[in-house]
Amino acid sequence: MTIRVKGSPTRVRIRQAVDTYSVRARNTAVDSENRIHDDRVAAAYGFRGGLVPGVTVYGYLTVPVVRRFGADWLARGGMRVSFREPVYAGDEVTVELAGDRVEARRPDATVCAAGEVFWPDTAPPSPELYPEAPLPLERPAASTETLAAGRILGTLYSRLRLPDDDFLSQQDDPLTVYREGVLHPAALLSLSNHVLLENVKLGPWIHVSSELRHFSLARDGDELAVRGRVAQRFERKGHQFVELDILVTAGDGRVVQHVLHTAIYEPRPPHG
Repeated sequence: MTIRVKGSPTRVRIRQAVDTYSVRARNTAVDSENRIHDDRVAAAYGFRGGLVPGVTVYGYLTVPVVRRFGADWLARGGMRVSFREPVYAGDEVTVELAGDRVEARRPDATVCAAGEVFWPDTAPPSPELYPEAPLPLERPAASTETLAAGRILGTLYSRLRLPDDDFLSQQDDPLTVYREGVLHPAALLSLSNHVLLENVKLGPWIHVSSELRHFSLARDGDELAVRGRVAQRFERKGHQFVELDILVTAGDGRVVQHVLHTAIYEPRPPHG
């Protein structure tokens, strides 16, 4: 940023503070139903190994954000995040927060994920617009019909028991706030993945972006309800995409998070 002082040719350059964080990436979903995290299956789609989950990488992005803004961001902040390039187990990932931009890079400077931090200035959506519905007894295969725009998703429920030591160990997050009964933002965003998985049966699939807004903290003992609908379904470059409109509420009707969550639910066929 450059400021010109009135009446003088002098320019004053203000340098934005940069917060950094480094972590060795872990594939936290090797045994998950989504086989894009499996080395052999991922290789068939042209990757050099199983993909580190997007929500795990998002968790890395949040470290400098929460260091700077604290629990205030977890309670009322937001982020628009996109996953641009794969992250693999063992990659040394460097995260930099400058102003409202946060990026995760590999050692070769490739930007793998990028986020824009913001502060929502609108009221949370009304839970009445997100009706609760039963999960299917038998999941149908993901398709143009089962992921048609407007379809109401079955509601996923989760009672929090925090701290979740196993999750925090896998995430390698150094911050202490999550040891004090607050849900980690990566675990919170992962609920948008889980509600998709509980509604349709998927093959290998890839989380590509999320726009999320926080409205309150998720804490130990909360019973969360993950409600939503299909916002849109579309095709791009042979990949089949779905965007979900998700609202996470606590048992007292309090809104915790609103998410627009986008995934490739059916990648272009291997070598196609």
